[in-house]
Amino acid sequence: MLPSHARVAIIGGGAVGCSALYHLAKLGWTDTILLEKDELTSGSTWHAAGNCPNFSGSWGLMKLQRYSTALYARLGEEAGYPITYTITGAVRLAHTTERLDELRHITAMARHQGIEFAMLTPSELQERYPFVALHDLLGAQCDPLDGDIDPAQLTQAFAKAARDLGARIIRFCPVLGLAQLPDGQWRIDTRQGTVTAEIVVNAAGYRADEIGVMVGRDVPNVALSHQYLVTEDIPELVARPGKLPILRDPDDSYYLRQERHGLLLGPYEWQATPHWTGGKPADFSFQLFPDDLERLQPQIESACARVPILGSVGIKKVINGPIPYTPDGNPLIGPAPGLRNFFECCVFSFGIVQAGGAGKTIAEWIVEGEPEWDLWSCDPRRYTGFVTRPYVVAKAIELYQNEYAIGFPFEERPAGRPVRTSPLYPLLRAKAALFGPRNGWERATWFPRDMHEVDSQPTLRRPAWFAAVAEECRAVAERVGVADLPGFSRFELRGRGAAAWLDGLIAGALPRVGRIALAYVLTGKGGVLSEMTVTRLGEDHFWLLGASAGEWHDEDRLRASLPSGIELRNTSAHTSTLVLAGPRSRDLLSTLTRADLGNDAFPWLSWRRITVGAIEVTALRVNYVGELGWELHVPMENLVAVYEMLHEAGRAYDIRDFGLYAIDSLRLEKCYRSWKQDLSTEWSAWAAGLNRFVKLEKPDFPGRSALLTEQRQGIRERLVPLLVDATDADAPAFSSVFDNGKRVGLVTSGGYGHRLERSIALAYIRADLASPGRALEVEIFGERRRATVGVEPLYDPANARLKA
Repeated sequence: MLPSHARVAIIGGGAVGCSALYHLAKLGWTDTILLEKDELTSGSTWHAAGNCPNFSGSWGLMKLQRYSTALYARLGEEAGYPITYTITGAVRLAHTTERLDELRHITAMARHQGIEFAMLTPSELQERYPFVALHDLLGAQCDPLDGDIDPAQLTQAFAKAARDLGARIIRFCPVLGLAQLPDGQWRIDTRQGTVTAEIVVNAAGYRADEIGVMVGRDVPNVALSHQYLVTEDIPELVARPGKLPILRDPDDSYYLRQERHGLLLGPYEWQATPHWTGGKPADFSFQLFPDDLERLQPQIESACARVPILGSVGIKKVINGPIPYTPDGNPLIGPAPGLRNFFECCVFSFGIVQAGGAGKTIAEWIVEGEPEWDLWSCDPRRYTGFVTRPYVVAKAIELYQNEYAIGFPFEERPAGRPVRTSPLYPLLRAKAALFGPRNGWERATWFPRDMHEVDSQPTLRRPAWFAAVAEECRAVAERVGVADLPGFSRFELRGRGAAAWLDGLIAGALPRVGRIALAYVLTGKGGVLSEMTVTRLGEDHFWLLGASAGEWHDEDRLRASLPSGIELRNTSAHTSTLVLAGPRSRDLLSTLTRADLGNDAFPWLSWRRITVGAIEVTALRVNYVGELGWELHVPMENLVAVYEMLHEAGRAYDIRDFGLYAIDSLRLEKCYRSWKQDLSTEWSAWAAGLNRFVKLEKPDFPGRSALLTEQRQGIRERLVPLLVDATDADAPAFSSVFDNGKRVGLVTSGGYGHRLERSIALAYIRADLASPGRALEVEIFGERRRATVGVEPLYDPANARLKA
């Protein structure tokens, strides 16, 4: 029977929803219900292949999946519900040197997390998988804890354990409508009646967007069909004891696992097929799409050549069912943007292996206010207003086609673009600029010198544009450069009491009127939640500028405690930013304005309204590249005119455009942190080296108590710059740092500093090792390279160039 009230209502009874119910109950929240429109597992769970890899190119998702696989190994016994979970290990093949680099790096990531991945030679691979043909193979990777699980049994085990703890599950109870009440609770209308819940979790899988519509939320979600086939019994497997490890051949885009005495083959084919783009059927419970093996032929042929016994028998069964996809293939886990007391835990393309960790995360978020892991890559607020239905479909198709592709760090995939452009986009394109989307905004990444650089293949090592970006960096360091950066998260805060409220939110001090300060909002545990540049326009009037990707994330945080009478306006789309930087930037800008740009009138970390030509702009004397310069914040309608004036006047100074890749190089030399890369909720403000932005003498701010506790107990890790003796590859994010053969730290950013002509990494290391000059090692694609702890900032330590 449907109760009248619940503390939490979860909508959707697949593996993920039942995991969320279980984890809430484990944390003591048992006044909870799960509403399922049909029977448990009836969406995508029942037909899922059930593979459980630990492998992931994402640090956070690897943690999440490892938690799941460890939980599944004990869940059946805990719940008193048997689960067929077979840990066979897995091998992942490499046809190319780039793939070997990827596998070496992810092996190092896994070993850092305590999972004993290993690299295999072709002969070692064949010892583990005797039926594999070795043609075209350079090596392989082994995950000893990979395996497969029965998805229905897993779901029922979660459900039984949750029920045993007091949670309730209501089956055959479709949700018909949702409405938020004045007190913040939700009225949920169902076919069995109405229930009020304090908190709602959308765990509705490929129907998550239907639930979203009920609350005014456009959930980015499209269902693609994924097929796998199961063969008849194979004599060689009938005669062989035990099970083969799962085999994944990412360069030919398929997985292959033993299923009883046959083989199960699951390709990710190029002809990705979206379904229901015009609306879903009212019911598709326990249903499949018709078989369509023709589109799998290339992968079937490749798999039969790789494992010849696969082609020796016929096909017994084909499964072709709907799998939900977001544009980047990662699920939605966390608060729904713009809504109170409403969470999302849905749109999982790999929901079986991720269900355990997802349930843990969403339960912690609800009960404790923040999860253990920073899973920004899964946060629903990473997608903002640029996401349309055609965009979702285009990106999901592209993602499916590249499901097993190498995650190259500088690959900007084209599908669905452009969706947001500044007025300068056509001009920069005419200059042959290459672009990358940031929160949907197209930003120039670099400016090629010839087509050879453009046509080069992506790589994990130093790319073909290395020399071109070096020239951009030199222009900024020696002369003057300009960069167009549309899309910063931009909020205007004003109203009586705004200063007092903002002062209570950030960890540091507010700037004086006319000045600028970098500010941080922390979590209750002292982790770094948000970073913003605070520009004080008046006593109770501020601009708050943050990372482009953080727009909805930061707006949610600001509005969560905003008092009545204080106004917050999101102006992100109305203004763009031109960064003018370099030792000749003052000389250039002085030719276009009557404003006094000298240090007395316009010091570092201050702002002024100035006219450029006849156009009024807001100039901030600050930048992210570590040279004399200004950010010019220009209304969109005036952007082209200001840019053209800068370039016209800049001819006398040999001005040059520069892009995001140059900016990243320049900021590394200054040891400037990147939000959600170097700054995370998992590391405290102390560990991140943000001491000068924390004022403990303030009476209170979020995270203050946690920082005091950490200060008393001792800070265990520190973010430091490392100068790395690299060759043709710089340290990728999540490379391990070693001291005398022991792992002692983790790289969060790596790259090459063209002004210093050194390879640089920012890394969290054991605090007792964070002394300048300390010799360490960084593992880069399986090779350990000498590294030395540097003094921050590495470039211009006195900030003389910024203050010139």
